[in-house]
Amino acid sequence: MKILVIAEAQGKEIRHASRSAITLAKNAAAAANGEIEIAIIGDDIEAAATAASAYAPTFTLSDASLANATADRYGAAIAKIVEQRGASLVIAASTSQGKDCVARAAASLGGTMVTDAIACENRDGKLVWQRTMHAGGVAAWVVAHGSPVVVTALQSAYEPAEPTGETSVTALEIDVASLPSAIQFESVSTKQSDRPDVTEAAVVISGGRAFKTAEDYEQLIGGLADKVGGGTGSSRAAVDAGIAPNENQVGQTGKIIAPDLYLGIGISGAVQHLAGMKNSKIIAAINTDDEAPLLDYADFALIADAYDAIPELIDKL
Repeated sequence: MKILVIAEAQGKEIRHASRSAITLAKNAAAAANGEIEIAIIGDDIEAAATAASAYAPTFTLSDASLANATADRYGAAIAKIVEQRGASLVIAASTSQGKDCVARAAASLGGTMVTDAIACENRDGKLVWQRTMHAGGVAAWVVAHGSPVVVTALQSAYEPAEPTGETSVTALEIDVASLPSAIQFESVSTKQSDRPDVTEAAVVISGGRAFKTAEDYEQLIGGLADKVGGGTGSSRAAVDAGIAPNENQVGQTGKIIAPDLYLGIGISGAVQHLAGMKNSKIIAAINTDDEAPLLDYADFALIADAYDAIPELIDKL
């Protein structure tokens, strides 16, 4: 079985989420006696491809027109790469880009799709997949019929793969002019920050509706995150209220994270939010409500007002 991992470049590296997808690919390869290859699509991806080659032989499709991931163009490119490499199993990270683009590739190839996989096993010579459903409330085992099988790996379920030694990088010969271009990239609206992305940070400080203004959120949540070199997260309620930026939203409709430490402050813990962070290694919470659902998942909890507790924490750090 040839397994192709679709990795996402992030500067000169590949994203942590893609390294988690490689871990799933290694598990599948061990279960089905498979071999792994990696593909990266984009522009100016030479350094990222070299980094990826430390995990498996890597193939690149590089062109200025692929600088931004549009679903139709990337989906068609992935389909061509899968056909060219003869892969029967395709694995990508369960990121917005991953799910958007590989789903189109699966449809184009007539394959089957399994999203948010958290485990795989070989049963009677066939790989079966465990995936989360209903906001993480259900973990179901499923069998994918057809080929290729296209899987997205839930980052929080897998440790990032560790490099094993540089292998090879090969440029693919694919006519990028033949790729569709109905979707045009316009812009990305995001707040510039020196903090790590919430999906990549080892420590995440997350704030909820307890904060009254965006300025309070930035001063307290951002200030505490800066003290520990962490990323900032938020509940959907805080985003909807205009207190926290969209890109910080953690949860079923936001980002799925699994940091070493997650500190939720002023967050009640709605099931949609828990779906995005409950696999964090250590969970801590600060809340005035000692019956907040998040406290049921917390390893450590402090019953206190955020406006009193955070300045004291910042002073002590």
